[in-house]
Amino acid sequence: MTSDNDPNREPPIFSAVLTPHRSLTPTGFLIVMALLGGISFVTGMVFLLLGAWPVLGFLGLDVLLVYWAFRLNYRAAKASEEIVVTPSELTVRRVSHRGRVREWTLNPVWVRLQRDVHEEFGLQRLFLESQGRRLSIAGFLPPQEKESFALALSGALAEAKRGPTRTVLD
Repeated sequence: MTSDNDPNREPPIFSAVLTPHRSLTPTGFLIVMALLGGISFVTGMVFLLLGAWPVLGFLGLDVLLVYWAFRLNYRAAKASEEIVVTPSELTVRRVSHRGRVREWTLNPVWVRLQRDVHEEFGLQRLFLESQGRRLSIAGFLPPQEKESFALALSGALAEAKRGPTRTVLD
């Protein structure tokens, strides 16, 4: 890994950091959990007064399971994928939700961007293919964003394949 102020570092042609989208904000999460907890509590008290006391425990367990599922979902949102294209290399850096980092460096001249398109649903998967190997990228983007990302990345790969351009000064 090179430092940002390294004079030998090539300027990027393309750089993107992809993160999973979560539509529910932390405030929205608190509201949903408060509503669910309140409804479960009121319903549980009605069953308790009717003599069906075990229902109160099961309703509490439901709220706890929903809370746990949301927490797992938010933890998974900490994952990210960084893709940088320079004239001489394409770097994919993937960080899992646990912080585990994996990095691949490819030569952009030999890389092809493969698309898996479904007739009805659009672009489903993107792959970087080089020397017989495939690397899946942008897996958590929806089809429309994936298509936009694919267009930008293929433009950057085409620019890297053209090589450095020289400007002639008079």
